[in-house]
This record gives sequence, C-alpha cells and structure tokens, in this order.
Amino acid sequence: MRTFDKLFAVAAMIGLMIAGGSAAAAEPLRIGTEGAYPPFNLVDENGELQGFDVDIAKALCAAMETECTFVKQDWDGIIPALLAGKYDAIVASMSITEERQKAVDFTERYYTNKLRFIAGRDLELDISAAGLRGLNVGAQRATIAGEFLEEHYPDANVRLYDTQENTYLDLATGRLDAVLADALVNYEWLNSDAGTAYEFKGAPVFEGDRIAIALRKGNPDLVARFNAAIQKIRADGIYQRINAKYFPFDIY
Repeated sequence: MRTFDKLFAVAAMIGLMIAGGSAAAAEPLRIGTEGAYPPFNLVDENGELQGFDVDIAKALCAAMETECTFVKQDWDGIIPALLAGKYDAIVASMSITEERQKAVDFTERYYTNKLRFIAGRDLELDISAAGLRGLNVGAQRATIAGEFLEEHYPDANVRLYDTQENTYLDLATGRLDAVLADALVNYEWLNSDAGTAYEFKGAPVFEGDRIAIALRKGNPDLVARFNAAIQKIRADGIYQRINAKYFPFDIY
C-alpha cells in the first residue's frame, strides 16, 4: 500500500509539472519592437506593426503555443523599457554585444548581418578612416553602426539619428555624404524609390553580426523556450518562408 501511495504521489507530481508547463506555455507574452526599421519592423498604413521581426515573433509564439501582443517602443529606450517590465522580450533586430549582455540575456541568433556604407552613385568614396575625413557620415544612435563610426572614424563628422529612416532622409537631402548601417536594411532602402541614386560603397566593414531576442536576466526557461521555437520554425520550413517574403537570399 505504501509503495502504491508513493507511485501515485510521483505520478500526480509529474502530472502537475506537465500541467504547469502547459500553463506556462499558454501564458501571453508581450513583444517589444521599434516599428521604424524596415523591412524588419515598421508601422503600415493601418497603424499595424509589420515586418520580418514581427512575422518571426508571431511564428515563434505559435511554435510555443503562446499568445503574443506587440508593443511599439522607440529604439533609444527599448532595453530600459524591457527592464521596467513594459514587455517580456525584444524582437527588434538587436545585435548581441558584450555591453548589452551585461543588462539582458539573449537567445541564439535568428539571423546574421554585417555593416556596409552606402552613398550616391556619382560619389567616388574611399571608406577608409582617411578617406572619410571631414565628410558627414550618419548612423542610427545606440546601434553598432553608430558605435563603429565613433570608434573607427574619429576625423569624420559623425551624425547620429533617432531612427534609421531619418539617416536616409538626410542622405537623400544632401546633409550626409554617406550612411553606415546593417547591410540588409541598406539593401531594402537601395531597392526603394528613394534609394535608386545610391549604392553600396566598399566591402563590409564589420561581419558576423548576430541578431537575437533580448530578455530580462534570470529567466532561463523563457530563453530555452524561444531557442527551441527558433529551431522548430527552422526545421519545419516556416522560417524559410518568412525569409523568402523579404529577401531573395538566406539571411540566417
């Protein structure tokens, strides 16, 4: 009888653990994103968040059998708002950096990127530090592109902007000579009507940039759930379908 009681107790405990895991999986998650970084995240004409990041987040939430809602947040405050509990995860094309790892935990990557310069087609541009001396060069503030410019181009007139869209506006109006940004974001802009008179300049200046989901520290279970979901959508082809919607090449 005591042996049966023990077995029943163990079985009951396992049942509670499974039920608890299912409940956790069903708990809604709030996803923070910028909404000003096409084609990865943007606000459409109906005021809805769209883009690669948003589609990936929705696919991951479906894989985790979890309802997700989205919160639009300016880039400058995106990590502080996560830490303040405004949302549970950032899916906003955020690069893994040592500095950010001091504040947040990251999942495994969900795509990779690199930094490249763009400028006018008619401009002969040497992208060395000496070549950009005295030129007006822009990037988005609080990004690895902005940090790279400030560190490696001390003699350029570095101008940092609140959004990537505003860097392109100043390039198009002649207030900037060149822009440094993620190659995939530059690719999107160069293929738009606004970017037809511009092109990539030189080789990438930084490669192997890993883009991942940021979460508050101290939640390894949620990190593991996201990692498992990333692998799931890679294995079942959902990731590849989302990739093909935005790019004619693999960005993983």
